[in-house]
Amino acid sequence: MALQELEADLLALSPAEKAEVVQLLLQSLSGVWAGIEKTLGICGGDARIVGTRIPVWVLVQAQQLGSSEAEILQNYPTLTAATLSRAWAYAKANAQEIEQAIRENDED
Repeated sequence: MALQELEADLLALSPAEKAEVVQLLLQSLSGVWAGIEKTLGICGGDARIVGTRIPVWVLVQAQQLGSSEAEILQNYPTLTAATLSRAWAYAKANAQEIEQAIRENDED
């Protein structure tokens, strides 16, 4: 999608939505995602929720297998809706990485 195609949609957003877009773009450009971290030796170095051993790919796979956000939050009581939202944003911006992690872990 070209920038010109996005321009009208971006301009139509509310100020709060525009702030979210800016935050998402900054995270994508910097590679720093609030609430998401990668550490060698923990969860195979995969992106995970800060302070947990819950990889983002596990949450994405649960959703792909039909789990609702409510079910995911029930199954992972340390997570919040905001945490899950950050995981979805990371997964969307890093779709190839997440899909690769799912494939690799399905092979095990």
